[in-house]
Amino acid sequence: MGAMKKEKIREAVRLNYGKIAQTGNYGCCSSSSCCSPGAVSADDISKQLGYSSEEVSSVPDGANMGLGCGNPQAIASLKPGEIVLDLGSGGGFDCFLAARSVGETGLVIGVDMTPDMISKARENAEKTGFKNIEFRLGEIEHLPVADNSVDVIISNCVINLSPDKRKVFNDAFRVLKPGGRLAVSDIVATAELPDEIRNDLALHAGCMAGASLISDLEIMLRESGFNAIRIQPKEGSREFIKTWAPGTKVEEYVVSATIEAVKP
Repeated sequence: MGAMKKEKIREAVRLNYGKIAQTGNYGCCSSSSCCSPGAVSADDISKQLGYSSEEVSSVPDGANMGLGCGNPQAIASLKPGEIVLDLGSGGGFDCFLAARSVGETGLVIGVDMTPDMISKARENAEKTGFKNIEFRLGEIEHLPVADNSVDVIISNCVINLSPDKRKVFNDAFRVLKPGGRLAVSDIVATAELPDEIRNDLALHAGCMAGASLISDLEIMLRESGFNAIRIQPKEGSREFIKTWAPGTKVEEYVVSATIEAVKP
């Protein structure tokens, strides 16, 4: 993929999520064309993705934007005192949940490339009084985080948005401590995407067109240095993905999956 195309994708994603932060729209992994506003609440979307009612009700208003495709908290096994990094933290939903798990002795860092999302997350943090959360502006391919400093990396439906996933995994490996782990929910491809989907910038921004094949993701993770790689597709997710872009049949090519790996 050429540098110009990569930058077009990044700009489309940045503009889309900036608009969501400003307007408060939610759901369908940000694809505004796939739902009627207000038809389903962000809380209901998150419950469908595997979050408990208690988790959903515990975060500040505005933090949950219903933008995920799974629940990375369910596989992260967070422990008190750990340092957690959330790639593409949005309004801070997963960060606030992680902050409760790691406690006052831990730290949660949210990174997002959209200034409006960072502002929204910081406003949400002020409502909670949490002292163990930071939100930093940056790209997930170039993380504003020190080497060997993070215990766990989580992410929810964000890595698929990157036009350079190899750099994402390389930098994730860099910032993890030895023994650190990756615990991600994301959209992955189970078959080669047709050109009309792959080249649609709106479907890139909507978490679909940028999905990589599971086999390619495994290779990238391995080449970045990870081991104990486990990618688990969720076939049932095709039902909600179908609502993201009706008529495109994108659900025939992509699913939600959990992605786990460990830095030796």
